[in-house]
Amino acid sequence: RDLAGVEVGGAGTGELLAPALRTPLAMLGGNALDDIDTRDRLAELEFELPLRGGDRPNGLSRLRELAPLLRKHLPGDDPLAPYADLLADPVLGDAALVGYLTGSIDSVVRVGERHVVIDYKTNRLGTPDVPLTAWDYRPAALADAMLQAHYPLQALLYEVALHRFLRWRMADYDPSRHLGGALYLFLRGMCGPDARFGDGAVPGVFAWRPPAALVVATSDLLASGVA
Repeated sequence: RDLAGVEVGGAGTGELLAPALRTPLAMLGGNALDDIDTRDRLAELEFELPLRGGDRPNGLSRLRELAPLLRKHLPGDDPLAPYADLLADPVLGDAALVGYLTGSIDSVVRVGERHVVIDYKTNRLGTPDVPLTAWDYRPAALADAMLQAHYPLQALLYEVALHRFLRWRMADYDPSRHLGGALYLFLRGMCGPDARFGDGAVPGVFAWRPPAALVVATSDLLASGVA
């Protein structure tokens, strides 16, 4: 159906969550969040990652050193490939990687062998003071929002945290098999089970699966720097 004029973004949290919980997600095998068994989801996965040795530094790295990794591992048509240029900018890229990185992943969902990072966002996209519609949460708009808010960096760091967690917990861990990517769910744009754009895309849902090699290389850089 035509979603250009479908208003979204209820004011209350419950109004946002109800359709979001019922929206099928391709990265979850077509399941909605409501369909995931409690045994296959882990909420609020907290992490603390040492950067270049933590309180026993083994050197100094800068955030800009991630830029070549993105350029090497992301194909040119990846919607988040342009983020490499933002990382290379001194305003962001000169930040030192020292101490510890702490955080909490909203949810990790297991689908078969794959483990998917999920992050919930309530960003109001579109034009200020104009009612929101599903069109404001189309794929191109979500990609722009991801880049502007530096969510690619967040997603990559979450993937690194999950990589290290699974490496520690699974005897047969294989990043290419067990890392399932990241879902950024813009709750205001999610419209429930029947909403699709003409190309099949789901409003409010941004799915990104960085190559396992990029996640591993980023983890190694955070731990030991560039070889």
